Amino acid sequence: MILPVYLYGQPVLRKEAQELNNDYPELEKLIGNMYDTMYASEGVGLAAPQIGLSIKLIVIDGSPMGEDFPECKDFKKVFINPEIIEFGGDKISTEEGCLSLPGIHESVLRPTKIKVKYLNEKMEPQEDVYEGFAARIIQHEYDHLLGKMFIDHISPIRKQLIKSKLNNIIKGKVRCSYRTKVVSK
Repeated sequence: MILPVYLYGQPVLRKEAQELNNDYPELEKLIGNMYDTMYASEGVGLAAPQIGLSIKLIVIDGSPMGEDFPECKDFKKVFINPEIIEFGGDKISTEEGCLSLPGIHESVLRPTKIKVKYLNEKMEPQEDVYEGFAARIIQHEYDHLLGKMFIDHISPIRKQLIKSKLNNIIKGKVRCSYRTKVVSK
């Protein structure tokens, strides 16, 4: 089922998400719905706060980016209760966008290598190292679990330049090709 994507201004996007426990109801169905929502929105990652759930759950499918970024070719994963335990490599600035911030793209400086501890969809502990654009996708989605968005990483001047776009998103004056939930008036 395709769920609405919560847009900038929704309080859930600024809350720190809670850990998921083993008995979370209908987790498999939720994961499927998140993938359906992500694909319908043409995204490569989706965090649970973006569908209104303040829980530590991320789905990623970087396959569409595989031609430009080989590390994303078969990169399809579920991250439950992820924790980035190590940052490394160079820091590189690359343009990012977000389903919760339609029409906004900004360059964000992020490390090129991370180590992540998480549970997979079977609630099995995992620990993996990711590099390049795959690491960027994870960091972007992980920020949502901390109540952050990619615009929190841009300069105050850049933020000022996009202020009217942000205000329009809050007011619901934005066009999307996917289902959204704007701030209630």
